[in-house]
Amino acid sequence: MHTMMSVKIKRGWGRALALVVIAAAAVGCGERSSEVPDTVAGHCTYVSRFSDFNECNEFLGTGWTEEAMREACDANSAELVVGVGCDDKTHLGACILNGGTQEVQRSYVVESDAGYCSTNKRGCEVFAGGAWVPDELCGGEAQEVPQKSLRPAFVQPTLECRPPMEGEPAGAGENGEVCTWNAIAGATEVGRRFDDYASCETVLTQRFYAPAPPNGTPTEGDPRLEDPEYVTELEWVREQIDATACVCCHTQRVSPDGIPSNWYTDAPGNFMNTFYDSGLAIGAGWIKSTELGTYPAEENNGFDRTTAGIPTTDPERLIAFFEQELEHRGKTREDFAYRPYAAQVIQDQIEYEPQACAPGEGIDADGKIWWPPGRARYVYVLEEGSANPTVPPNLDKPEGTMWRIDVFHEDEPIESGTVTYGEVPDGLTQNIPESGAPAPLEEGKSYYLHIQEDVVVPISRCIFTYPIEAPEAAQ
Repeated sequence: MHTMMSVKIKRGWGRALALVVIAAAAVGCGERSSEVPDTVAGHCTYVSRFSDFNECNEFLGTGWTEEAMREACDANSAELVVGVGCDDKTHLGACILNGGTQEVQRSYVVESDAGYCSTNKRGCEVFAGGAWVPDELCGGEAQEVPQKSLRPAFVQPTLECRPPMEGEPAGAGENGEVCTWNAIAGATEVGRRFDDYASCETVLTQRFYAPAPPNGTPTEGDPRLEDPEYVTELEWVREQIDATACVCCHTQRVSPDGIPSNWYTDAPGNFMNTFYDSGLAIGAGWIKSTELGTYPAEENNGFDRTTAGIPTTDPERLIAFFEQELEHRGKTREDFAYRPYAAQVIQDQIEYEPQACAPGEGIDADGKIWWPPGRARYVYVLEEGSANPTVPPNLDKPEGTMWRIDVFHEDEPIESGTVTYGEVPDGLTQNIPESGAPAPLEEGKSYYLHIQEDVVVPISRCIFTYPIEAPEAAQ
């Protein structure tokens, strides 16, 4: 279940990329329904972990069960109130998720400062994939205010090679080093721990982390721990996970402040009991997660994540174990038909169909590139009909990309109109093509402009015919 991710800087961290999470159906997407049913199933209130705002999340419609509502509230350490809706009338607006169904969530941002109207609208539409309904405080539409950064900039993956830890065997790399991708999709060698050979600090910029309580099933005293065959498989799964970047959010030893997000491998007893049902379904591949990106196994120390939801050197074995866990809980594939993807907000971007650019959006006769207000880190010019760029390592360079330039994560992003096609400003990097100039633009031909504030945070995604007329303000 998703809850509204309001947007405001809190202790310098927390852009809700979901990035999940971290994480988005984006600016310029098609209309999402704001229709809500009359039935009020319940609500819960909490202080958002992504901001200092109070939020009230209503569950509307006949499709809600108490278990499902409680699971959504537990994720925010909030108490469910059954059969009653929110009553605080001082709010900027509401984010409607799953509008037009009988399983609607309406999340109110309880705040009286209208200066946050625009950022909360963006948080709803970009990160939560919902329909934003502004309240009177926001005047019925988002106000033009400077956008606030919602998380540290995405740090691009790098391959890091380190000597083996003391007491461990030589690695498979040159001179016995252990080589590991510093990436959420990365894995180190079997039998080693990811956090010994890569940077969780880097990984945490690539997927949004937030502390969340585990499933409430007791981990200790599980009678299955008396079964040697079960314990052997359980420990194998733990070893597999500990070699992956999953540990950055799912262990007490590594998670920020020692607080994992939901399930964690170093729980006492049977750590599988910390998984919610949906987490097990992702592990089993019943809920697809290919939209999160993956490395080829041969480039990732043998770890594959094309079928199972967790990188593994033996997908069949891992899937069989997670399916066994689901069977133990009496769950079937049909129980998860409501959730086809682990990160629907990213899948929505993959499936997005770009429309015509607005006037003044595109590339003018001087080669200047123009986009709506918003500072960018990634500028793409693609052939019309190209796939939408999303996440690395395998979904951010679609075939048909003519030119891509990047702003390094430590540098300041760039404004519209400051970049000329084929020219790389000082301090920026040309990613595509690897060298040389891009193919020239042809007059009268249509191209796809894709501008990102950061990875999977689009500012502009539209089709323009070259050349456009420069915006009036630039003339």
